[in-house]
Amino acid sequence: MITLYSFPNSRSVRVAWTLEELGLAYNCQHVALDKGEGQSAEHLTRHPDGKVPVLEDGELTLFESAPICRYLAEQYGDGNLLPSNATERAQVDQWVSFIVTEIEQPLWLQAKHKFALPQDKRVAAVLPTAAWEFQRALQALERRHDSKQNLVGDSFTLADLFLAHTLTWAASMKHRLPESLTSYREHHMQRSAVARAMEKEQTAAQGTM
Repeated sequence: MITLYSFPNSRSVRVAWTLEELGLAYNCQHVALDKGEGQSAEHLTRHPDGKVPVLEDGELTLFESAPICRYLAEQYGDGNLLPSNATERAQVDQWVSFIVTEIEQPLWLQAKHKFALPQDKRVAAVLPTAAWEFQRALQALERRHDSKQNLVGDSFTLADLFLAHTLTWAASMKHRLPESLTSYREHHMQRSAVARAMEKEQTAAQGTM
C-alpha cells in the first residue's frame, strides 16, 4: 500500500492529486506540522527537514513533490500525466522545473517572511521584491502559454497539475493573474481528482484531532 504523509493546503496536495488522477489506492497519513509533529524522530527518518509531502511505496521513501509525482506517473501512469513520447516528457520536466524554481519560489519567499519563519527571522523588506519576481515569472510564462488549455501536447500532464496548483496558491495570496491564466487555473481546478485529493487530506487531518 502506498502511504502519503500530508498536511492540508501544502504541496502534499499535488501528490494526492496525482494519486487520484492515476486511480491509485493509498493511505493518507496526516502529519500535524502545526503541532511540531514534523520534527519528531519518527518523521525525520522520512524527511530530513521534517516537512511534507513524503511518499512510501514498499521499500521506497521519497520526499519533495516534483520527484514524487514524476515517480508515480512514470511507475503507474502508462502515459497518463507523463507522455510516452521522450520529447514531450522532456517538455513536461522543463515546465515543472520552471514552475517550481521561477513561479513558486517568490510565493514561498513571501510565505516564509509573512508567517512560516519564526517572527524574529522575518524580513518584511523582501516582500515587494518577491511580488515583483512573481509577476516577472508570469510574464515569461505568458510568452509561451498562448492561452492553451494544456502546457504540453493535447493532454493534462504533471506540468498542468503543478501550474494549476501554484496559480491557485498565488490567487489565495491575492496576486493579480492575467485573464488567460485565471481561466486556465479555473479550468483545471474543476477536475474531480483535485477535489477528491483535498477531501482526503482534510479527512485525514480531522481523524487525528
